[in-house]
Amino acid sequence: MPVNISRFIKILKEEVAGYQVPVVDLIAVQTRSPFKVLVATILSARTKDEVTAKASERLFREAPDADLLAGLSRERIEKLIFPVGFYKSKAGYLAKLPGALEKFGGKVPETIDELVTLPGVGRKTANLVRAVAFDKDAICVDTHVHRIMNIWEYVDTKTPEETEKALRKKLPRKHWKEINGILVAFGQGTCRPVGPHCYRCVLEPECPQKGVTPRKTKP
Repeated sequence: MPVNISRFIKILKEEVAGYQVPVVDLIAVQTRSPFKVLVATILSARTKDEVTAKASERLFREAPDADLLAGLSRERIEKLIFPVGFYKSKAGYLAKLPGALEKFGGKVPETIDELVTLPGVGRKTANLVRAVAFDKDAICVDTHVHRIMNIWEYVDTKTPEETEKALRKKLPRKHWKEINGILVAFGQGTCRPVGPHCYRCVLEPECPQKGVTPRKTKP
């Protein structure tokens, strides 16, 4: 039987309420700044949340907006964001960001097509910024969303890009903005890529567990 996706999401929304909030969501709530959300999202790629949080804090102390970021050299940005993953490349993107924002009046744009023109911004980042910073309907598909949706057999896809397209056709629109935050928290805390804690999962009795070798007992 196919999963009842709205029921699964409702259960997990309650479950992850006590989990650690993904860093980009936390920055959005704390600052209400599209600029800071965008920068934190760029920094977060292939980087643990705790590393992203500390790097973002260091950077925002010196450059809380695009004008101040423009005053930092690439080398200074590298020092501030180290040791995020691919910090040299990300420093290059951030050094170019203020100039790229000029065509949008110095502000972070809201549309996907505009966001992906910015340095270091792909569709995943663009969708997350649109959903989290601007509260617009968008589906951000990171590795957790891609992986868990396939575990549930809600989609049958090979890449996050394919998953995004499939979810746009299938996932009820009311869940678009929230799905990433819920599944990132769930994927980090319980449904882990390696050694998933299926023994304590609230969905274990109903989960198809496609491709999963669950940890059936407590470690």
